[in-house]
Amino acid sequence: MLVTAFASLAICCYCVGSYLLIRHIAKTPAPKSALIAAWLAAILQSLYVLTNINENHSFNFGFFSTAALVAGIVALILLIAAISKPVAKLGIAIFPTAAAMLVLDRFFADSNQQLSSHGWAMTSHILASIIAFSLLNIAALQALLLAFQDQQLKSHPPKRFAQSLPSLQTMESLLFQMLSAGVLFLSISLVSGFVFIEDLFAQHLVHKTVLSISAWLLFSGLLLGRWRYGWRGQIALYWTLSGFLLLMLAYFGSKFVLELILHR
Repeated sequence: MLVTAFASLAICCYCVGSYLLIRHIAKTPAPKSALIAAWLAAILQSLYVLTNINENHSFNFGFFSTAALVAGIVALILLIAAISKPVAKLGIAIFPTAAAMLVLDRFFADSNQQLSSHGWAMTSHILASIIAFSLLNIAALQALLLAFQDQQLKSHPPKRFAQSLPSLQTMESLLFQMLSAGVLFLSISLVSGFVFIEDLFAQHLVHKTVLSISAWLLFSGLLLGRWRYGWRGQIALYWTLSGFLLLMLAYFGSKFVLELILHR
């Protein structure tokens, strides 16, 4: 009962935060009421996760539970970043997604992949992977927003929303800060995987390993190109989105096929 209450309230608060951001889309900075609602949602989702773990003595790493956890972490990281950086408007996409994932988690939750079945080493690897994915998710959204802003500023006149965003230079700087943090955690995830997992190239893991390494190479190459050659604009957009797509396929592609299609 308590779990359902926390989830329902979190969903409502995410929706309220999303509505307030959209309603005041051209306002700078984003309205505090929207961020307060989103903070309440993130806190309530944290209570939902902790209560769920307490009741079941474990965390369920099934597809929808993991997706809801990732969406919640993405929202929380965004809110923390919004304290000092002008990234709150990414919540227009992130907060409704977090609400939707919570709804799916409540309706389609399963219990076939429990945290208690993993040791501390595997748990650390999984958490590093989730944080890396969350940070790079925000980076991908930031890249899309940056591309939209660039296109709008070339039109006459640009939309009020584009005018309300920080300068292109600031937006690009934020993008590469997020990419750097994401690559750091992705590196930790890969290193811990090679250290703690007996065979990362086993048949059931090889696709995840290859896709994750490919994503790491793309992101690292982009950061190197930024540092060495000053890459920006379309190059940053394409490389960021390509790397994130590879990472999404690595993290969720196999889980989707195995759990929702093959029911394994």
